[in-house]
Amino acid sequence: MTATLTHRPDVELLVPDDDVADPLVSIVIPALNEELTITEFLAWCHQGLRDAGVAGEIVIVDSSTDRTAELALAAGARVLRTPRRGLGRAYIDAVPFIRGTYVVMGDADCTYDFRLLKPFVERFEEGNEFVMGSRWKGSIEPGAMPWLHRYAGTPATTWVLNALYSSDFSDIHCGMRGITKDALVRMQLSSQSWEYASEMVLKSVHMGLRTAEVPVRFLKDKEGRVSHHKRLGWFSPFQAAWINLKAMFIYGADFFLVKPGVLLMVFGLALTLPLSFGPVSVGPVTFSLYWMLLGLTLAVLGIQSFYLGRIAQLFYDYTGQARARALRHFRYNRAMGASVALVLAGIALAAPLVVRYLQGGLRLSGRVEPWNYLAVTGVLSAIAGFATFTFTLVLHAATLPRWGSER
Repeated sequence: MTATLTHRPDVELLVPDDDVADPLVSIVIPALNEELTITEFLAWCHQGLRDAGVAGEIVIVDSSTDRTAELALAAGARVLRTPRRGLGRAYIDAVPFIRGTYVVMGDADCTYDFRLLKPFVERFEEGNEFVMGSRWKGSIEPGAMPWLHRYAGTPATTWVLNALYSSDFSDIHCGMRGITKDALVRMQLSSQSWEYASEMVLKSVHMGLRTAEVPVRFLKDKEGRVSHHKRLGWFSPFQAAWINLKAMFIYGADFFLVKPGVLLMVFGLALTLPLSFGPVSVGPVTFSLYWMLLGLTLAVLGIQSFYLGRIAQLFYDYTGQARARALRHFRYNRAMGASVALVLAGIALAAPLVVRYLQGGLRLSGRVEPWNYLAVTGVLSAIAGFATFTFTLVLHAATLPRWGSER
């Protein structure tokens, strides 16, 4: 065994004597006090690599207080000793030490059968960049998954993600998954805890990674082992579900803003513009100034939501398509010209009401006059113009080179 001191004082790499020189596959596994299962788990990994016919390394990211690191090293694994700071952070810490072209992730508790590595390797060799395990397409041993997780939590959150992103995953929380090292580096994971699982899936969609699913075998805990959720208390599964939903919503902010914004804007304009010259009756219903004000409110909410959603798309635009599309639709000169035209039109439409207000000694009569309706349309036009102006500035500012990026 050799110990390698890294450039980070809080991380230490332990290398076994029979270390693999040029691994194609890196099995990267966080571990916290898994001395009960670690030796058997590593035997499964070695068998899986042999059956797949590839050279591979096993990297155990360890923050245990028991003999996990010692047993892992004796069983031929590299051990990356790190402080205890979260499941997602363990993968972030491991990235600089991964040597393989393909990375397979999972748990060290013998709940995922790593003897079945061959399908992952085959999907990688077919050109896939992200290979997701699926317990639903494979098998779930009786007693391996709590009822709430199996029939409510995982199906519900998987459905939500597929609805948000138009994806087709069957098991987004499967802990056994694979990704190319290149894609993992470009992905730049930031989640510190359980939500890393959702972040990976969501970013794989944003990045347009070529993706496949393979069946996996999910087994119940070994006799005497207590799962991490049970160790942390009854609230832990609910906390994990909440932070995973948080990740889905944050990385899918545009889903809640762009299309809903367009709907609100269209509905608001449909209520506002036809009333610009006065009330409109449709059967027994008369649409008047109050309906127009409702339309103004909805249209403004829609415009703001749409523009905020387009800005949000820039934050996770790995392919550059969202930015190119936005710049094409909002060319600077054209967008600024439209902004000025909308603001001037708004001022012109609202001017008669302002004149009446000044002529009346800073008072308006109690009657609803035609210029009241035109003024509402004018206000909407001015708001739309200013919103377009500010969005165009932010959009084009976001395309500027970042200081120091060329260093």
